[in-house]
Amino acid sequence: MLRYVLKRIAYGALTIWFIATATFFAMHAVPGDPFNSAKAATPQLRENLRARYGLDKPVGEQYVLYLKNMLRGDFGISFTQENRRVNDIIREHFPVSAILGVVALLIATAGGIAGGAVAAYWHNRLPDRLLMMAVVLAISIPSFVIAALAQLLIVQANDLTGRSLLPVAGWGTLSHLWIPALVLGLGTMAYLARLMRSSMLDVMNTDYILTARAKGLGNWQIFWRHQLRNALLPVVTELGPTIAAITTGGFVVELIFAIPGLGRYFVQAVQQLDYTVIMGTTVFYGAFLVLIVVIVDLLYGVIDPRIRLHGGRR
Repeated sequence: MLRYVLKRIAYGALTIWFIATATFFAMHAVPGDPFNSAKAATPQLRENLRARYGLDKPVGEQYVLYLKNMLRGDFGISFTQENRRVNDIIREHFPVSAILGVVALLIATAGGIAGGAVAAYWHNRLPDRLLMMAVVLAISIPSFVIAALAQLLIVQANDLTGRSLLPVAGWGTLSHLWIPALVLGLGTMAYLARLMRSSMLDVMNTDYILTARAKGLGNWQIFWRHQLRNALLPVVTELGPTIAAITTGGFVVELIFAIPGLGRYFVQAVQQLDYTVIMGTTVFYGAFLVLIVVIVDLLYGVIDPRIRLHGGRR
């Protein structure tokens, strides 16, 4: 077990190094200069800014310095936000993204499990067909389109009632949270619903379900005590990639709903060619996602053998 844990940690560290390296060289390959703006009005001022941020050094030397600072947890100073460190930007704005992501994950997980279970229970009947149609739509339509439609519906609902039922954008109260979280989690909810439905249908044809029916257990007893519990395992194993999908999808949602999360600052940094913010947030998100996937993978490696030993099923 220890060997397995160390191997997963080593793979995680290698992945983070690859993300950091790819991001560094991609930023230096992008045409343009973050100092081609009004704040670098003269060539001398532009050169002074390049020297201050170390961009006048050879790329190889910049890369080594970048890795050394990253190992110390220092992502440098923002090019566009005066005297503001990237670490401070992450510390101040990641909690907003984390709250939005956790609520979106809870909505997606609960809705996906419930929707998939209902669709499987009424397999090939009207509820199943309606839910699968909704799943296809939710997976096919991009999140920014759903976000725009949601804002339009909020505006129309507020106009019809003559009062502000829900805010169109912003942050600060619970009412600002629910619609962006629902929009962010909708695609993941649809994916989990489809996965849960398939898992439920597989479980329905196993020997122990046929044995339970032969013993005279009712449909609801079999559903709650045997089918639902055993069908959840494939859904649990997908929580790592699910968190990754919700995290990356949050960039667009935060920008559209004017949420002051880290994803919004990342998009702004890309528009402004703010190298340090782009590289810092990319490495941070990459390390965060790798950590989540490794933890879920390790938990699955510990739990799954116990399930096979005590239940003889997956």
